[in-house]
Amino acid sequence: MARQKKLKLSVLDQSPIRKGSNAVEALQESVQLVQLADRLGFTRYWVSEHHNTATLAGSAPEILIARLAAASERIRVGSGGVMLPNHSTLKVAENFRLLEALYPERIDLGIGRAPGGDRITAHLLNPSNSFNPREFVQQVADLQAYLSENANTGSIHEKVKAIPHIDTMPGLWMLTSSGESGLLAAHYGIALSFAHFIYPVGGPQALQNYREQFRPSPWLQEPQASVGIFVFCADTAEKAQQLQSVMDHRLLNLEKGRVDVVPSYDEIKDYEYSPAEWERVLHNRGRMITGTPPQVKEQLLQLADDYEVDEIVIATITDHFEDRLRSYELLAELFL
Repeated sequence: MARQKKLKLSVLDQSPIRKGSNAVEALQESVQLVQLADRLGFTRYWVSEHHNTATLAGSAPEILIARLAAASERIRVGSGGVMLPNHSTLKVAENFRLLEALYPERIDLGIGRAPGGDRITAHLLNPSNSFNPREFVQQVADLQAYLSENANTGSIHEKVKAIPHIDTMPGLWMLTSSGESGLLAAHYGIALSFAHFIYPVGGPQALQNYREQFRPSPWLQEPQASVGIFVFCADTAEKAQQLQSVMDHRLLNLEKGRVDVVPSYDEIKDYEYSPAEWERVLHNRGRMITGTPPQVKEQLLQLADDYEVDEIVIATITDHFEDRLRSYELLAELFL
């Protein structure tokens, strides 16, 4: 049995476009959801960067963050994340310095290495991207220098400063679904969030390695970590099962390359999985927590114990927006 503990809950919003809806409605739903999360006491609200897909509306986190921060009052708003190789490091630093100037001490800059789409699209976003991991390491070092203005003598950061000049800086997070980026976060003294919803294997060990090798930095004196997971909480077991069934099918479609297929429960409720498909469904259920409030509470507490964290970042994608709102409301009743 997981021990009782105070958990901080945060939101990861991938700006999903529901079946029969559109990008405009999806973004308006993001505005409604951040306002709800703000009222309920969630810690932070992150939006993602995706490209060349018809099912997700969030292609430019820095623009969406500005809208969401304006629509809320207390909650931290940020990226989960900006895919750094897609962009000029200086431009990312200036985008988030400007956001921090507009909303002091409310902005998070979560960075990742994945393209957020296919390789062709990533090349078009940044034609100089060679997909060399060493370039990402250099970008992280440059980003910290631009954000902090701690320039080494003779470096380019002495000559070029990210503007505007402000007294605070956004919270800096590294996003990872493997141990490699976790070690990079430890080296540079950056907070770390493990994407269990992407890869549900090896996360606790990755965070342990991060803590053991963490080097204090001017931005973070002690290791700080969270874990992200899909969660579907419902008032009844039947509704929870329906939400899980839709996500089962959605993740299987993604693995088959059918990235723009958005199933409804009525369309997939009688689907018969092949043995190979069912094996993938069972694996992918490790990426999510589903159930009624008591069931979800126990599983979230166990997840927090496994990862030794006090913050869980929750992504919820549902066929009906009302189910998504209700899931977050039930979670708030459990922990906030």
